[in-house]
Amino acid sequence: MFAAEILLLHASPVYYGFGVPHGDDSGVVIIPGFLATDLYLMELHGWLGRIGYRPYFSGIGINADCPNLLIQRNLNQTVERALEDTGRKIHLIGHSLGGILARSLATRHPELVASVITLGSPFRGIRSHPFVLLASDRVRAQVRRDDRPDCYTGYCRCPAVSGLEAPFPTSVPQLAVFTRTDGIVDWRVCVTDDAAANVEVAGTHVGLVANPGAYRAIAHHLAAARRPAATTTS
Repeated sequence: MFAAEILLLHASPVYYGFGVPHGDDSGVVIIPGFLATDLYLMELHGWLGRIGYRPYFSGIGINADCPNLLIQRNLNQTVERALEDTGRKIHLIGHSLGGILARSLATRHPELVASVITLGSPFRGIRSHPFVLLASDRVRAQVRRDDRPDCYTGYCRCPAVSGLEAPFPTSVPQLAVFTRTDGIVDWRVCVTDDAAANVEVAGTHVGLVANPGAYRAIAHHLAAARRPAATTTS
């Protein structure tokens, strides 16, 4: 199915930058979902470059570790590099669990973030396919240590989880793209309380990273969320 969605994307004028607003060379960091790497985001990365943004892969490797460590060890460094390169606040786009990381980082450091876009991200609670929950259990067994026994559970109090539970900063524009035919997570936990910040598209969970409707929504959101240059990178 994902291959078919890629073909549909390539057949869309949006993929070639037609009919959507173009960018201003702002930095955009894209973050993969659970158990995935940056590689499957190559279409999104290339498209962002074509429409005038400066895209960055997250650099987190496989998204199958303690979320707080992934942010501290990898994602923060990528954001700092993008800030240094562009001199502007950074847009974050996260797919699935990647969107949760993006929202957590934005909540903790809103002064660095121009906007956040989530693609099928269950940031309101975990309601997932049983196979995903099973995989999560296996990852939990691998990452849990004596000094963080609650990692990958609802009892975890690490900064990444605390940031996600805090009110999302009103200074950071947000967009939540979802599909009712997701097939992996419950779409109702992937939307915000602000109906204007939610965009529904037709497709699958994995296919959201190659969905013409999602790309169109992303382009319009990024154009509307432009901000002045950041004055600090700390």
